[in-house]
Amino acid sequence: MSADKIRIGGASGFWGDAPSATRQLISRSKLDYLVYDYLAEITLSIMARARAADDTKGYATDFPNAAMAPNLEAIAEQGVKVISNAGGVNPAACAEALRFIISGQGLDLKVAVVSGDDLTSSAADFTEVAEMFTGEPFPNPEAIASINAYLGAFPIARALEAGADIVITGRCVDSAVTLGACIHAFGWSRDDFDKLAQGSLAGHILECGTQATGGNFTDWESVAQDLQDAGYPITEVSADGSFTVTKPTGTGGLVSVGTVAEQMLYEIGDPQAYTLPDVVCDFSEVTLEQTGENRVRVAGARGRGAPASYKVSVTWADGYRAGHVWTMYGRDAETKAQHFARSVFERAGSALEAAGLPPFTETSVEVIGAETHFGAARQARGVREVDVKLAVKHVSATGIGIFLKEMTGMALTAPPGLAGFAGARAKPSPVVRLFSMLVPKGEMSVAVEVDGQREICDEDYGGDIGVAEPHSVPDTEDGPQVNVSLEALAYGRSGDKGNYANIGIIARRAEFVPYIAASLTADRVAGYFAHFLASPEGSVQRFYMPGSHAFNFLLKDVLGGGGVASLRVDPQGKGYAQLLLAEHVPIPHEMAREFQLI
Repeated sequence: MSADKIRIGGASGFWGDAPSATRQLISRSKLDYLVYDYLAEITLSIMARARAADDTKGYATDFPNAAMAPNLEAIAEQGVKVISNAGGVNPAACAEALRFIISGQGLDLKVAVVSGDDLTSSAADFTEVAEMFTGEPFPNPEAIASINAYLGAFPIARALEAGADIVITGRCVDSAVTLGACIHAFGWSRDDFDKLAQGSLAGHILECGTQATGGNFTDWESVAQDLQDAGYPITEVSADGSFTVTKPTGTGGLVSVGTVAEQMLYEIGDPQAYTLPDVVCDFSEVTLEQTGENRVRVAGARGRGAPASYKVSVTWADGYRAGHVWTMYGRDAETKAQHFARSVFERAGSALEAAGLPPFTETSVEVIGAETHFGAARQARGVREVDVKLAVKHVSATGIGIFLKEMTGMALTAPPGLAGFAGARAKPSPVVRLFSMLVPKGEMSVAVEVDGQREICDEDYGGDIGVAEPHSVPDTEDGPQVNVSLEALAYGRSGDKGNYANIGIIARRAEFVPYIAASLTADRVAGYFAHFLASPEGSVQRFYMPGSHAFNFLLKDVLGGGGVASLRVDPQGKGYAQLLLAEHVPIPHEMAREFQLI
């Protein structure tokens, strides 16, 4: 297929996203493709447990039942192609469920399946492999919940070429559902690296749904009046790879340079080496241009070759955890909350010892409302109302049960002002950890199945990728200065990568870049987040992106294990940008006056 431009709607950012997104996009927009992203590492472990209990499960049931079933007639009538990674750890079962619905509606739609990412049955083959970031040994195979490779976009394109109307994959990289559509529509080849990078960036903008159209936006007040009706994102991609981000007419939210830039920096590491299966992307010189109301043009991504291996994620069970949130109010609420927490842990620890069980492997206390997330930068003192979250990890579910029982039993011996919402007692849940590794593409067997015809795709490609030269930052100018808040100078967005977090800071004006750079060094950010970092020394990297006047900070080992391996209130660092934006940056007095910042 060859086209000049295609329109792709992003209808899901996670398993649980609003099912109404599909109806909104197809009823208010003219689209060529609909793409859906449902998967995360924890999602796969949940799906793996579901499949173990029932071999017809293990996929995102929302996709066939809620997203597709009510909308299949319109999809067929409009000729929209659908691509989704809803298959999880059982894409064949997901496809079968959808085919049953299609048949029941009397429609003629071909459903294709891309498989080969699931390596769980080969766990014994990897026991000598070390974790790619930490060097830790491979987990006990008996504890493993899932092993999945992040596949690329070319098998998706192959399924479309074979006549598929709907493509269902297992674990592919989030942006591949969009890139696969671009490859098919424009006939891009494996060595069209700049185009592949642009298509991947289009997918990265779409993959989190309304986060690109006003959700989680620094200037949330500007969209607050209609954010409940936010439009899901659309990319209009041209054959050269450049694209425009927009949303359906008549919907809420906003598409601006700020909303798109924030999403571009979301959950990336080195922006000059954003590694995907099909291309290593360099986003450092990407430009964003507001071309109209709710329209932002994106160009300038570069591709630096393709990796020779797939990244593979292993999820495995490492004991159990549980927690509970109480409310404490009245005089010295924070002090009372801390006293209550110490008492609970002491009593529960004694009960463990009496039962002949080992101590908790980790405990956590977070006093919410006393600005404990800000560490040394906190300002709140003497607050009269807080929530206190107590959480623990233990090697056994029995140990967790003892904690929950003793914590509840302490309620009548707590300081005055303790309250709790009545409901069922929390239960032990598995601690799921992530192990990452690389598997050469030539050792994988990726297949595409359409109408009972199964084809093996040749995925043995890629090579060594060089290291890009980092960009230099402009110098500041001398003169009288005044402190202004970082939020007055920049947008911010943060997210997670396993136990790492990233914070993207995007200058609102190019003139602010040198002063943000001079003030916001890697060492300063490490000091600011010292209360979260496992080891502040050398734990923060800073990357400069001149095209978008942005900086990306990568914080290592900062999330207490990350995901459900963490006991934190924010185990994915989603609010870290908000913490950093509260800092102050000195800029020239005249600049502050010119832009009305004082």
